[in-house]
Amino acid sequence: MSIIIIEDEKPSARRLQRMLKSLDVEAETMLHSVEESIEWFQNNEHPNLIFLDIQLSDGLSFEIFEAIDIRSAVIFTTAYDEYALQAFKLNSIDYLLKPIDDEDLKIAVDKFKTRAPQKQSVTLDFNDIKKLLVNPIEREYKKRFSVKVGQHLKLINIEDIECIYSENKGTYAFTNEGRNYLLNMTLDQLEDDLEPHVFFRISRKFYVNINAIKDMVSYTNSRLQIKLNHFNEQEIIVARERVKDFKNWLE
Repeated sequence: MSIIIIEDEKPSARRLQRMLKSLDVEAETMLHSVEESIEWFQNNEHPNLIFLDIQLSDGLSFEIFEAIDIRSAVIFTTAYDEYALQAFKLNSIDYLLKPIDDEDLKIAVDKFKTRAPQKQSVTLDFNDIKKLLVNPIEREYKKRFSVKVGQHLKLINIEDIECIYSENKGTYAFTNEGRNYLLNMTLDQLEDDLEPHVFFRISRKFYVNINAIKDMVSYTNSRLQIKLNHFNEQEIIVARERVKDFKNWLE
């Protein structure tokens, strides 16, 4: 099985390569731009599987498919927002949300292996996906949570939540009143429910509300520390793999 990684952040590409190796899967080729990828596909046999990031340093990776007729299976490795993820689901594309989880990667690789041992043909309309990225489908996001407080149920409006985080196997919403409320779902389960222009998953542990950010400062290992208006129970750190996408999200 031949595999390539297309990812403009070389540390992320190397990390994915190491993760694949731990699954006894070799990805010997790594490409880092649209231009480099097009040239490579013009001069090499196409692989069975491509791990593909969307936003490369010189454009969207879909430009590769516009220039070259690629008949490889694709697993997206993306920190893109919910609109893109919806597009992938509609087109039956596997995707991994950065920072990539070991178990999620194993599931994706196993899924590919069980589908077909030989080369798989792409039957995806990348033009349709691009249109969805530019003109996302309209959908409703969660507007409030109902939480149990003693024997009572309390409604929390989504705009009143500064951050949502996991701790000790629980998921908590911290509000601008300075209170924590236990939610009955995981951060992964919240992925489809939170408005992507308002909430961003900065790490495996935290979602933050853009309207609650008070300050951002440089942190060790090229990371960022986030300071919110009221939350001060622990440090909020943007994972190094997510810093670039977090900065894009802010804009």
